[in-house]
Amino acid sequence: MKRITIAIDGFSSTGKSTIAKQLATALNYVYVDTGAMYRAVTLYALLENFVSEEALDKRALIGALDTIDLNFELNPNSGKSEIRLNGKNVETEIRTMAVSKWVSPVATVKEVREKLVAMQQQMGVEKGIVMDGRDIGTVVFPDAELKIFMTASADARANRRYKELLDKGEQVTFDEVLKNVQERDHIDSTREVSPLRKADDAIVFDNSDMGLKEQFERIHNYALRIMVA
Repeated sequence: MKRITIAIDGFSSTGKSTIAKQLATALNYVYVDTGAMYRAVTLYALLENFVSEEALDKRALIGALDTIDLNFELNPNSGKSEIRLNGKNVETEIRTMAVSKWVSPVATVKEVREKLVAMQQQMGVEKGIVMDGRDIGTVVFPDAELKIFMTASADARANRRYKELLDKGEQVTFDEVLKNVQERDHIDSTREVSPLRKADDAIVFDNSDMGLKEQFERIHNYALRIMVA
């Protein structure tokens, strides 16, 4: 079977990463979580105090981009690839509400996107890769053989995210999470550089009422059909 590139885009908390990881495992492909890359840059901005109560210091962040090194490393205990920021595993730190609040504004910075897109394209040179994010099928890999666009209602996505945060011990309210989801949707969809949009040839998956097993089986079958064609 031929090796292909699989691009999975969509709104926040639609389960893109979960499906992408399952596909990569089933196909023995490399999985790249581009959202984790943007979250890691956001964490860096927070740690370096480039973020105040109300604003992001874009100039300071752009000036520091050359000092940011990102890579993924396999965790032998979990069997999952986890992101490292300047040599440190930050997989847990990037999943907090504080990072979620600022990741979309950071992702609107043109220089940040240019740096990360170049890294992502290099990762996929040899194909055999599953990558999820906001602009994979439209910008990073516009020629990907399989493109999936995942969506779900804001309430359904906020409910999933709310439960995840509670399980991690974060003190948040559902309304706070819903507001964050809606704000991220707006920023992601209206930003000037690489806005979130469905590629013309992407397959739409509204998983508001769809289980993981059904999603995986359908997308897996799409991939197999292309790989044997």
